[in-house]
Amino acid sequence: MKKLSILKYLFVLTLFAGCTDDFADLNTNPYQISDESLRQDNNHVGAFFPTMLNNIFGDQIEHNLANESFVRHLGTPTPFVGGVNNTTYYIRWNSYWGRVYGSIFAPARQVLQIAEAENNEVFVAWAKLLRVLAASRLSAYHGPIIYSNYGSTDKVILYDSEPELYNTWFAELDEIVAAFSRNTEFGGMAKFDDSFQGDIGAWIKLANSMRLQLAMRISKVNPSLAKTQGEKAIADPGGLISTTEDNFYIRNYDGFFRPARICFGWGDTRMSATMESVLGGYKDPRVSKYFDPATDNTLYPDHPDFPYKGIRNGAELVAKDDRLAYSTIASAFQTWPARRCFTSSETHFLLAEAALRDWAGAGTAMDHYETGVRESFAEWGAGGVDAYLQDDTSLPLDYDDPKASGDVNDFVSRIKVPVKWDEGEDKEVKLEKIMTQKWLAAVHNTIEIWVDHRRTGYPKLPYNYKNDSNADWGVIPDDDFLRRMPFVNGERNNNPEGVADATQKLGGPDEIGTRLWWDTGGPNF
Repeated sequence: MKKLSILKYLFVLTLFAGCTDDFADLNTNPYQISDESLRQDNNHVGAFFPTMLNNIFGDQIEHNLANESFVRHLGTPTPFVGGVNNTTYYIRWNSYWGRVYGSIFAPARQVLQIAEAENNEVFVAWAKLLRVLAASRLSAYHGPIIYSNYGSTDKVILYDSEPELYNTWFAELDEIVAAFSRNTEFGGMAKFDDSFQGDIGAWIKLANSMRLQLAMRISKVNPSLAKTQGEKAIADPGGLISTTEDNFYIRNYDGFFRPARICFGWGDTRMSATMESVLGGYKDPRVSKYFDPATDNTLYPDHPDFPYKGIRNGAELVAKDDRLAYSTIASAFQTWPARRCFTSSETHFLLAEAALRDWAGAGTAMDHYETGVRESFAEWGAGGVDAYLQDDTSLPLDYDDPKASGDVNDFVSRIKVPVKWDEGEDKEVKLEKIMTQKWLAAVHNTIEIWVDHRRTGYPKLPYNYKNDSNADWGVIPDDDFLRRMPFVNGERNNNPEGVADATQKLGGPDEIGTRLWWDTGGPNF
């Protein structure tokens, strides 16, 4: 009897052990994606990238009512907050900071934590590249930003100064290009990369082009470092974004081109008066690619053959309905599949300026100037570039606002250079031509144009008609432009010691008239 009980016990134990061997399999949902599957497809790191890419650009408050207005690309018919707002140099909205940190820095940090632990250097490099791209755009707004101390839980979080930021970015670009160059055959990015479909060579070109862009930013404040970094970008065997096929586009993962929502959905965006002035005066064939004609043919009696009408930035506005008939952005943007973020035209304009600054390998300023214009026409599918480049007489138009009485909102154009290149002109005139054409080519991608305008003074844009700047945010003289956006209120309230330190690093008060590090105010050459 005792022997039988022992045998029965061993049988049950064996049976139970067999069951537990299969327990995990029997209790696993066959339709659930396992951690191992996620890692095999790189989903555990790659899934963050569409969000990061989709937030490189902001929306109405981040761009249309900030840099798009400051550089005179788009105007608004809407007298927001009684007509006293960002566009009239009184700060009401300042939210690009939150977008960059919440939707780019935060997921990039998660990617880096995972990818660094797994020695996945491609995804580390990719996340760092997007972080440099976003941070360099954010710094163009504010100057010092939180970078090396991002993610700190300290009570006081210190900002990086601008010299520190640029040194860090150049060092990180070294690491990024090296990592990509070691892994050119890696195919794990493709399913997360609507920009280049996982082509690492294309991302290397972007990294090199970004280095050239950042080098040019500091060409006046630190010319030796700028030259070293610019020449490194030019000489890198990975190349630059130099043809339209190389262009870096942000695909609209949320399914909508945001400037179209602002223009057609909300009615808050129209052509700027400066675009009317320059495109009309130069007889620029790209105008129909950028804007639609005005819907009221009585708005342009001074140029009846050019049926476009724009709104002056910083205009005196009474009612939104007054100017809704002015030119919208082109209707094609309602179904536009992507947004240009770095293009071949920008590279060639950078190289044209690099040639003026005698950077090795840059080629000639005239060749890159003309190629930059040609590349822009090609990007937009516009014809007539040969005749355009030979025009040495046409100049931007003076502006009249037909919805305002007298000379309210009117201006006389300050741009007095034609399109055609003249090798006999001095460097300042050549630079003005380069910057004016670079400005025209940068539609819907204006952060770098805002940088260029502040550091060079070109193009010679009209000043605000209405200037509501005061001691609250800083005073802008009537014959000057807003120089930066102040640090955000969330930081002022929650990190006041950090902001105080950042203001000291800024080198002036936390105001809209304080120049950033690279905006020296000095001569260009």
